[in-house]
Amino acid sequence: MENFSIYKYMKLGIVHFKAYPECTNGEGQVIVDTLRKIVEDDFWTAVEVGWMKDPKVRHEATKLLETSHLEVCYANQPRMFTLKLNVNDPDPKERKKALGAMRNGVNEAFQLGASCMRVFSGKHPGEEKKEEGKKILIDSLKEICQYTKEQGPMGIYMKVFDKDIDKSFLIGDFSDAADVAKEVNREFSNFGVLADLSHFALLRTTPEEAIPLVKNYPMHFHIGSAAFRDRRHPGYGDLQPRFGMPGGEVDTPQVRDYFRLLLDLKLLDPAKRPVLSAEVRPLLAEETSEAVIANTKRVIKEAWAMV
Repeated sequence: MENFSIYKYMKLGIVHFKAYPECTNGEGQVIVDTLRKIVEDDFWTAVEVGWMKDPKVRHEATKLLETSHLEVCYANQPRMFTLKLNVNDPDPKERKKALGAMRNGVNEAFQLGASCMRVFSGKHPGEEKKEEGKKILIDSLKEICQYTKEQGPMGIYMKVFDKDIDKSFLIGDFSDAADVAKEVNREFSNFGVLADLSHFALLRTTPEEAIPLVKNYPMHFHIGSAAFRDRRHPGYGDLQPRFGMPGGEVDTPQVRDYFRLLLDLKLLDPAKRPVLSAEVRPLLAEETSEAVIANTKRVIKEAWAMV
């Protein structure tokens, strides 16, 4: 019988600073303390980390990750979102500031032993300026790819957000993501796309429609949920609520279907084993990080068992 273990097909990760939101600001010993919980849980074979402002904390995290045997991915979201920086800003001064911050992210990624990094567009400038914005974004991403290449090998994956519900980012459509990936990947073959299950509903599309547009580029994946049908919902927007939250879009059946699609498209390839990470967080007063993580692990196990 074929070995159909989930670990044969992917490196199964979790986004550290979402599971433990107290780490989003990049400050404090809590970063290492909560990261240790993930390191000590052998369910996970990958982890996605964000900025760590204190060099001592960053050094301690680096040593912890060295012992972990986890695939490490570095996410620029906490730094860039907190500082409200935009790599496709039409103002050259603001764009320069954003690129400087992302270079700092590259430096941290290498220090932490990351094998890959998450990048993304900035705010959507409006339809009349979208094409101009894409050109600026392509130039910015090429700068970051070149800066990264000079330091060593690292996969770079552009995450597709939404364009008009929460983040309102320039790359909130997979056809636009494909346009950008085509141009950047032409020069940097390590550049690809990150497809997040929680975002398809926000984009008013489906994985079946969107992923074929970018499947020829390197790909990584996220699983998570979202709520957008009721603005009064506590998880409204791009907040990554737990799986199965009433009013949310994603639970075990949707994760199962996502796994099936990625297998059918041969994107979960045992020869490559892409990173697929859970992006979930506690949102309500009664929710704890530990409970939400346990919820996520159960959903993954049950969804894979039904593939």
